[in-house]
Amino acid sequence: MMKKQTDRLLAIWFIVTLFVLAMIFLFSPASKFSELENRYLQAAPKLTWDNLISKKFAEEAETFVTDHFPKRGDWVWVKSLSEQLRLQQENNGIYKGKDGYLFEKFTNPDPVLLTKYTDTIKAFAAAHPDSDMKFLLAPTSIGLYPDKLPWKAPYDPQDKVNDAAAEQLQGLANLTFMNGFDVLMPHASEDIYYRTDHHWTTLGAYYAYEAYAKQMGWTPHPVTDYDIKTVSDSFLGSYDTRGQFSLVKPDSIEKYLPKQPVGTSVYVADTDITTDSLYDDSYLAKKDKYSYFLGGVHALMTITSDIPQGEEDLDKLLVIKDSYAHSFLPFLTQHVKEIHVIDMRYYNGSIGDYMEQNGISHTLLLFNTATFTENGEILKINK
Repeated sequence: MMKKQTDRLLAIWFIVTLFVLAMIFLFSPASKFSELENRYLQAAPKLTWDNLISKKFAEEAETFVTDHFPKRGDWVWVKSLSEQLRLQQENNGIYKGKDGYLFEKFTNPDPVLLTKYTDTIKAFAAAHPDSDMKFLLAPTSIGLYPDKLPWKAPYDPQDKVNDAAAEQLQGLANLTFMNGFDVLMPHASEDIYYRTDHHWTTLGAYYAYEAYAKQMGWTPHPVTDYDIKTVSDSFLGSYDTRGQFSLVKPDSIEKYLPKQPVGTSVYVADTDITTDSLYDDSYLAKKDKYSYFLGGVHALMTITSDIPQGEEDLDKLLVIKDSYAHSFLPFLTQHVKEIHVIDMRYYNGSIGDYMEQNGISHTLLLFNTATFTENGEILKINK
C-alpha cells in the first residue's frame, strides 16, 4: 500500500514538473543569442511542406527545443561539474588539453560532402574567369597541436582535409589554394591560437596576412611597423563557455596598431550604420570579447581605407569569410582602398550579382577548416 502511494506521488511530481517546464518553455521569450555558448540559437522552425518532406522541420524543431530548454545554462554547468568530479577530460565536445589549451572535437567530413563543397568553389571561380581568387583554409588549434590532447583522446587529423581540398581545387588558372598548415606550422611554437577560444590570435592572423600579401605581390608590413597593445587579459572564449572547466587561465587579446595610421570607414549594411573604427570597445566588457574585432558578425559590410593608390595596392577586394577574418581584415586596410566583406552564413543575396554591381575583380575566401566542413552555407555561393 505504501509503495503504491509513493509511486503515485512520484508520478504526480513528474507530471507537474513536466507541466511547469513546458509552461516556462512556451511562455518564455526565445533568445536569439547564447552569451554562455557564444553562438546564435536555433530560430523557431518554419512549417512548410518542403521542410516536412526533407525532415528539415523535425531537425530544426529538435534543435530549437534543445537550445531553448528552461535553465539550459544551469544544466550545462551541472553536467560539466559532474564530469570533472569523475576526472573526465571532455565535456560538451571540448577537451581539456595540456599547457592550458582547450580543444574542440573534430571529425573529418564525409569525402563526398567535402568534394561537393570544393566543386562549388570551382564552379564559382569558373563562372568568374576574369576574377583573381584566393582560398585560404586555416586549421583550428586541434589541427596544429594534437600532441596537447588528453591521453588517448580520439581526433581526426585536419591536415588530411586541407590536403584533400588542395588536390580537388587544382586546375583553374584564376583560383589559388592557400593551405593554412603551410602558413601557420612554422610558427606553431608561438601564441598563434587562443587557448580558450576557437579563433587564432592577432599574431596568428598577422602570419596569415603576411602569407596572403606575398601571394598578392604586396610587400607585407613587418611586425615592427605596429604598436602592439593588449586590450584585454580576461578573455575566456567559446571553448571555455562550452567546456565549463574550472581553473582555466584567461587569454589576452592584442591589437596591432600601424605606426603610420590609416583612416578607415566601416559601413555595416545589416544596421545601416557607419563608424570610423575597426574595433568595438563595448565588447571588451562582455563575454564575447572576440567581437571587439569589427563589432562581431555581420552579413555584409564595407571597409574603406584612406590610402594613396600605389602600384601594389588594390581598389577593391571581396572577402567571403567566417569569423577568422575579423582579426585579419585590419591588416588588409593598408593595401586595399575598399574591402567588401560577406559572411555566407547570413548573406542570402547573389554573390555574382554583387561582384558585377560593385566592379570587383579580386576575391579572397577565408575559412577555418572546422567551419568550412561543418557548415554547408558555402553552397549558396553560386546562388
